[in-house]
Amino acid sequence: MLVIVAALGYFVDIYDLILFSIVRTDSLIGIGVPEGDIETVGLKLINMQMIGMLTGGVLWGILGDKRGRLSVLFGSIILYSLANIANGFVTTVPMYSWLRFIAGVGLAGELGAGITLISETMSKENRGYGTMVVVGFGVLGAVLAALVGKMFTWQSAYFIGGGLGLALLILRIGVYESGMFSAIKEKNVSRGNFLKLFTSFPRFIKYLSCITIGIPIWYLIGVLVTFSPEFSKELNIPNVKAGTAVMWFYIGTSFGDFMSGYLSQVFRNRKKVVYFYLTLSLLSIPLFLFTNNISTELFYIICGVLGIAAGYWAVFVTIASEQFGTNLRSTVTTTVPNFVRGSLVLLTLSYKGLQDAFHLSKINSALVVGIAAVVIAFISLSQLEESYGKDLDYIEID
Repeated sequence: MLVIVAALGYFVDIYDLILFSIVRTDSLIGIGVPEGDIETVGLKLINMQMIGMLTGGVLWGILGDKRGRLSVLFGSIILYSLANIANGFVTTVPMYSWLRFIAGVGLAGELGAGITLISETMSKENRGYGTMVVVGFGVLGAVLAALVGKMFTWQSAYFIGGGLGLALLILRIGVYESGMFSAIKEKNVSRGNFLKLFTSFPRFIKYLSCITIGIPIWYLIGVLVTFSPEFSKELNIPNVKAGTAVMWFYIGTSFGDFMSGYLSQVFRNRKKVVYFYLTLSLLSIPLFLFTNNISTELFYIICGVLGIAAGYWAVFVTIASEQFGTNLRSTVTTTVPNFVRGSLVLLTLSYKGLQDAFHLSKINSALVVGIAAVVIAFISLSQLEESYGKDLDYIEID
C-alpha cells in the first residue's frame, strides 16, 4: 500500500510540476503576454516555481525529521493542490508568478517523504524496487499532463491537477509512519537540523555530491525539452509543440527509471548504473542540439531518447536517501531532489547569460551548459560511497 500510495502521489506531483511547461504558451497568451515575450516571461515563472521548491524542500525536509514523514505527505499535497486550482484563475503575470511559487513550495515535499518512508520500511535488499516503481510510474504523470493539456483549456488542466491531488488524501489514511523514525522520536536525538549538513566538511561534500549528480536530469527537461519549440526553429524543424515533446521525454524517462532501478538491483550497484546513464546523457545532448532538418516525428523520438538518458532519477533519490542517518534522512531526501530542481534557475540563467555575455547562439550556449552539468555530475558521483544493501538504522552524530 505504501508503494502504491507513494507512486500515485508522485504521479500527481509530476503532473502538476510539469503542467506549466505544457501550458506555458497558451496560458501566457491567455493573460495577455505578447508572443515575443513568451520565452522571457516563461523563464521567470519557471524560476519562481523552482525557487518555491528550494524553499519548500528545506521546510518539508526539516518537518519530516522533526514531526514525521506522514505530516509532510498530507501537508504538501494539500498546499500544491489548492495552489494549482488557484492557478486556473490567474489574470496577471505577478499573480501567476506568486502562485507558481506557492505551488512549488507544496510540490517540494511529496517525493522526499515517500522515498524516505519506503527506504525505512522495505528491506535493505529490496527497497530499490520500491523506489523504482514509485518513480517509474510517477513520471507518467507528465504524459497525462500533456494529454490533458491538448484536450482541455489551460485553466481546466490546472483544475484537474488540483482535484486529483485532493482525491489522493483519501488513500493517505491507510499509510503508517516509519518504524525507524518512531524509534528515534522517543530518544533525545537532534532531528532535522539542516545546518548539521554544513558543520562537517565530509558530510557537506557528500550532501553537495548527492545534489550535483542529479542536475543533468533537470538540464535535459528544464532547458532542452521545455524550450524545444525555440530550439526546433533554430534546427529548421517545423511545428514542434512543447507539450508533445514533454510527453515523449517522460515516456522515455519512465522506461529509463524502471530499467535503471532494475539494473541497480540486479547488479547490486547503484553508482555503476548512474555512470552509465550520465554517459548516455553526454551523448544525447549533441544528438538533440545538432540534428537539424528532420521531421517533427523524429524530433519527438529524440526527445524520448533524452528521457531514457534522464531515467536515473529513481536511483539518484535512492542514493541520497541511503547516504545519511535517520535523524537527517528526510531532510536530505527532500532537499536534494528539490535543490536539483531548483538548479534550473542557475541552468537557465547560465543558458541566457552565455548568449548575452559571449554572443553564443542558443545551440552553443545550451551545449556548454549541458556538458558542464554532466562533467560535474561525473566528478560528484566519484565522491559517494556505494550504498546498495546498506543498513539505514543509524543516526548522524556530531
